[in-house]
Amino acid sequence: MLVEIIFKGERKQIYANPQEFPFQVGDYAIVQAEKGLDLGIVNQRGAILKKKKPDGEILNIIRKPTPDDIQIYEENKKKEFEAYQLCRQKIVDHNLEMKLVDVEYQFDGNKITFYFTADKRVDFRELVKELAGIYKVRIELRQIGVRDEAKRIGGYGVCGRKLCCTTFLSEFEPITTQCAKEQNLPLNPQKLSGLCGRLLCCLMFEREFYQEQTDKLPPLNTKYKTEKGIAEVVSLDVFNEMVTLRFPESKYEKVTLEEIEKWEVVS
Repeated sequence: MLVEIIFKGERKQIYANPQEFPFQVGDYAIVQAEKGLDLGIVNQRGAILKKKKPDGEILNIIRKPTPDDIQIYEENKKKEFEAYQLCRQKIVDHNLEMKLVDVEYQFDGNKITFYFTADKRVDFRELVKELAGIYKVRIELRQIGVRDEAKRIGGYGVCGRKLCCTTFLSEFEPITTQCAKEQNLPLNPQKLSGLCGRLLCCLMFEREFYQEQTDKLPPLNTKYKTEKGIAEVVSLDVFNEMVTLRFPESKYEKVTLEEIEKWEVVS
């Protein structure tokens, strides 16, 4: 049975469970890691994972953690905070143009990963050497994008819900302003941008729904011959499948799709 494990920063990976431990979602699990062990939380399990394509080799779940393991896990969290503060100072000392985002300890302490963003390529070799000299373990500095930064840190969008990238999105897709145009949204960068400063992810994954709905409704500026005179489509309500018409003398009225189909289109 396959089990998806989630780690710090919404990092997810699928593992095999050869010993068939009776995991439930939310349980802790100790798993194989690169040259060691790691600890994460069960996120999904069973048949639902068959549709997902694991990246690379599928590693194994080793065992369920003991109380001592959980204590080490909690201690690692404190160490991560301390390492974050130290690395930030070292970045200043080395005068590097980079922003430290997060620090992640591997459960067994054999590896520490420092995540950062930067506008351009950064030569951090001396920084890695100094960190390795301090911690005496394998050090990895990993550059990520601003969207990955938002995913690792988390937060809430303008909709009031948790960021999509931290809840259900597994990967980022390219997004253009064309998505906003298709959804009849004003091209205001401030309103179309998420916490990461990039275009909202929902513009992409909601795109198909809007396309299906707008195909049912008449295009904007379409004119109809009605009992009250010539009416023009000025806005669309894709959720309720209704349109707003402007009649002579600037009178407005909302009508259903069924009603509008009875009228003749004026060219």
